[in-house]
Amino acid sequence: KGQKVLREAADVVDAFAYLGNVPCILEGFVAFSGEVSLIAVRGRDGEVLSYPLVHNVHNDGILHLSVASDEHPLQALAQDYAERVLKELDYVGVLAFEFFEVDGGLKANEIAPRVHNSGHWTIEGAECSQFENHLRAVAGLPLGSVEKVGHSAMLNFIGSIPATADVVAVADCHLHDYSKAFKPGRKVGHATLRSQSAQRLQEQIAALETLLKV
Repeated sequence: KGQKVLREAADVVDAFAYLGNVPCILEGFVAFSGEVSLIAVRGRDGEVLSYPLVHNVHNDGILHLSVASDEHPLQALAQDYAERVLKELDYVGVLAFEFFEVDGGLKANEIAPRVHNSGHWTIEGAECSQFENHLRAVAGLPLGSVEKVGHSAMLNFIGSIPATADVVAVADCHLHDYSKAFKPGRKVGHATLRSQSAQRLQEQIAALETLLKV
């Protein structure tokens, strides 16, 4: 969405037209092993908290799944980057970071000054959601706990949503319907899955993904 891949120099003309002939940013390919994201929040008093680093899976360039399960080995590094940016900008509120995993380290892909799709799992999966903490930050209230509750995952519904009864029949599944008209490529809702074990969470994800193939 809003992007076009260039395979050779001749692709530039068609890509420029596809994007509406507006100024564009040219980015090179990065050889990465995975994508992770970190939701961080900074209060008016300067306190900074970071949610657990989550692993993201994309389909056709659109976020499909975010998994907040076992602690990620790059958590401390991601938190350090986030804290430095938040303090340097004197930022208040939630800031989302998307990172590529490259050679055992992290390379920033995107920074979003808002609550973020990859953090929607926090509504049911954390002691205090990204939405509540954003409000707490801008209102000058103490920040809430960013600890996760068990193991969680968030799966986006793109274009349409399976039958509600089928979705909520999946164990510990919480459906969020955005009440948007169904349209190819549009995020029209998401579901959060919670579990007390990483293995069980993967089983729940598989059950929910099966509904997308019906």
